[in-house]
Amino acid sequence: MTTTNLRDQAAAFRALHIAGRPLVLPNAWDAAGARIIEAAGAAAVATTSAGVAWDLGAADGDRLGRDRALGAVAVIAAAVSVPVTADIESGYAADPAGVARTVREVLAAGAVGVNIEDALYEGDPLYEEGAPLRSVAGQAERIAAARAAADAADVPLFVNARVDTYLRGVGEPADRAGLTLERAAAFLAAGADGIFVPGAVDPETVKTLVEGIEGPLNVMAGPGAPSVAEFAGLGVARISVGPGIAQAAHAVVREAARELLAEGTYASLAGGLDYGELNTLLAG
Repeated sequence: MTTTNLRDQAAAFRALHIAGRPLVLPNAWDAAGARIIEAAGAAAVATTSAGVAWDLGAADGDRLGRDRALGAVAVIAAAVSVPVTADIESGYAADPAGVARTVREVLAAGAVGVNIEDALYEGDPLYEEGAPLRSVAGQAERIAAARAAADAADVPLFVNARVDTYLRGVGEPADRAGLTLERAAAFLAAGADGIFVPGAVDPETVKTLVEGIEGPLNVMAGPGAPSVAEFAGLGVARISVGPGIAQAAHAVVREAARELLAEGTYASLAGGLDYGELNTLLAG
């Protein structure tokens, strides 16, 4: 994809983030899923780092590595005509310069958005028990590096800064919204375009975040969460489902395998996509 095409796709993707009219992103982890999601009417496709890692035989949580992760992103981006945003975990890098390199390779892979999380995992030199997030200043430097790399490529990459205060249960519950707003403000000032707060689905919490964040809010939905219409009413600008579709698909694999091996029957395979339909979809 040329720089001009990337620039156009990035601008189109950016325009989809409207508070109260959320961009809905089913998350894909392979080409078939991405093509199915596009055919279902999605305006864009998001990758799921967990789903990609599992598909490639690794655990989620910064264990996959840049080359393999972005190889999957390139395959997904090549499979669809709509914009693709890539979940790049914490940037597949130990320092801001490495995050900048990752962003350059994201663009080379054909994606026009990224999620960058502020979580730390065991094995990271900065990880300390009880302190599962990067410092605000440290994460801001990484976001600034991502922004600068995209700007240098003249592509308005949508940088979605993920704040894991709710997902990781950081701080006392009563203080969590304040901590989230503090981090969000710093990350937006560093060059992020939007804020992603997985784990926050309670309507009052979401309303507080929408009102306190000076940028589009992305939430991660799933069973038990408010509907898309309810999130729209709260002013959410983007809704994704993370690894939810991958988890559901793998549950079918487990059920079908157990039934086949234990019972010798095939009921779990009922309702699958038609072979010809799927084959035609991937041939196009």
